[in-house]
Amino acid sequence: MTRLSIAINLDRCVGCHTCTMACKMQNNVPEGLLWNRVLTSNCDVVDGAEGSYPNVSRVYTPVACQHCQNAACQRVCPTGATYKDELGRVEIDYDKCIGCRMCMAACPYNARVFNWQTPVRTTGANYGGADVPVRPKGVAEKCTLCKERTDAGEAPMCVLCCPAHARIFGDLDDPESEISRLVLERHAYQLLETMGTEPSVRYFD
Repeated sequence: MTRLSIAINLDRCVGCHTCTMACKMQNNVPEGLLWNRVLTSNCDVVDGAEGSYPNVSRVYTPVACQHCQNAACQRVCPTGATYKDELGRVEIDYDKCIGCRMCMAACPYNARVFNWQTPVRTTGANYGGADVPVRPKGVAEKCTLCKERTDAGEAPMCVLCCPAHARIFGDLDDPESEISRLVLERHAYQLLETMGTEPSVRYFD
């Protein structure tokens, strides 16, 4: 089988938010919404720091959909709009989404956003991949692992654009892949492992 995923090297992440903006531009994400966020650990503000000056530190944790094997969002979706595909990705059929937001309530990673209003884009037009579907008002959306790119054998845009090379993309079910090797060698872990959602995304230091 195939299980596409991303492993993130937290030691290399510099909190530049390039992944956030690359994702937003590739996937035509409207104003006010983000699929990919970079959190600052142990802080109450965006880009905050832990400690007191001059002894301060930051730990960045990029978070998006974890493409869980036992996805809570899929279990609660009443219409089957959320589904797992043959490559291990959790995807959304926007035509089936009724906007009930049960998936948002169930996701322990706060990975989904909702189009409360008709999507607005600064450019006044759609942008990003020409084959990326345009989501209407009233549907949930999230990271698709750049489905259109990965279907074509390309890496997700966040992986391609990361200036620190902190992201590794590949097939977790292929023991010869770089991501599988790193997950094993670097003792990679999952976010909120005790939730039982079995995230595919891995993190290591």
